Amino acid sequence: MEITVVYDNNAGRGLGKGWGFSCSIETDEQKILFDTGWDGGLLLENMAALGIDIREYNILLLSHQHWDHIGGLPAVLNANPEIKVYALASFSKKLKNEIQKRAKLNEINGMCKIAEGVYSTGELGDSIKEQALLLDTDKGVYIISGCAHPGLSAIIEVASSIGNVRGIIGGLHDCQDIEAMQDLELIGAGHCTSNIDAIKEKYKKSFVHIEAGYRITI
Repeated sequence: MEITVVYDNNAGRGLGKGWGFSCSIETDEQKILFDTGWDGGLLLENMAALGIDIREYNILLLSHQHWDHIGGLPAVLNANPEIKVYALASFSKKLKNEIQKRAKLNEINGMCKIAEGVYSTGELGDSIKEQALLLDTDKGVYIISGCAHPGLSAIIEVASSIGNVRGIIGGLHDCQDIEAMQDLELIGAGHCTSNIDAIKEKYKKSFVHIEAGYRITI
């Protein structure tokens, strides 16, 4: 599987940055977009600059209903009306109705399989509902996180049900359960991670700097 960050607060040379997060996951069978960042135009520009064609994508998974993760949704659906959208059943009725006008909507409650080797944690959290994406690889399970509002420990607990969790990429917001990362070989914390310096200092060997343009094959 190849993971490419296509939208983040920081960006590599030749790419734009903006508040929010989005990444591309390419498997042998599917091309998946996780979240859309805030600015759909910027998202598509970054993807084009990276040689990624949104029209080739089969699945769009939305982690939660915050503006910096769904703002680019109209641009994505305009560019690729055939893409299948996976969103939490707890999304607002108005938003779900708008999505259904343009694309096929799949509502998610509990943990489920999205594609071969790709799973959703299902709806997690109390005040803020969110789902994370789980990638089941030969090396172990990797988590793609939008903001991790429900807490990293809760996400890792669900991910552990399908295998040994080896890494995480995405936003970790105000993550306080830093100890939950102690067994991870890859910690790609970006976007909204407020205590990123503390994480980097504690896990020097496994921490990686991510930004729009960061790419890894797992």
